[in-house]
Amino acid sequence: MATALNNLSSYDPTAVPEGKGKRVGIVVSDWNSSVTHSLLDGATEILLKFGVSDEDIIIEHVPGSFELTYGAKVMIEKARVDSVIILGCVIQGETPHFTFVCDGVTEGITQLNLNYDVPVIFGLLTTLTLQQAQDRAGGKHGNKGDEAAITALKMMDLQSRYK
Repeated sequence: MATALNNLSSYDPTAVPEGKGKRVGIVVSDWNSSVTHSLLDGATEILLKFGVSDEDIIIEHVPGSFELTYGAKVMIEKARVDSVIILGCVIQGETPHFTFVCDGVTEGITQLNLNYDVPVIFGLLTTLTLQQAQDRAGGKHGNKGDEAAITALKMMDLQSRYK
């Protein structure tokens, strides 16, 4: 398991680009909010730490993970953001719903990355249990929100080098 080998909150601060002057959208699912709001806390803390101003972090809440794709599209088209981070949590249950939601969000985010000139960062936890989700939302494996924010900073930096 990759997470067991690498803490989601571990990073080399000297390798993280500054975010000053960047505008970042975060779309967070309110389903499994005890997990997703911890992801949100991690992401915003990292963005602030690396120079993104509070007023340049635009947060929108959507009901569930399936709505993250549309929320990201709205952020790209209407909020003039330099990157969008999606944060959600899908925990496998007894029906195929888990697979449909995970596949839909993955495909949707991939399409947004291909169709728009704005990096969309995948911060969706897909776990078998609530405990696994908690372990990845500030627990023993770190915080996927931290990792998503660092990824956004790196992808915005990549994009800016080729403008």
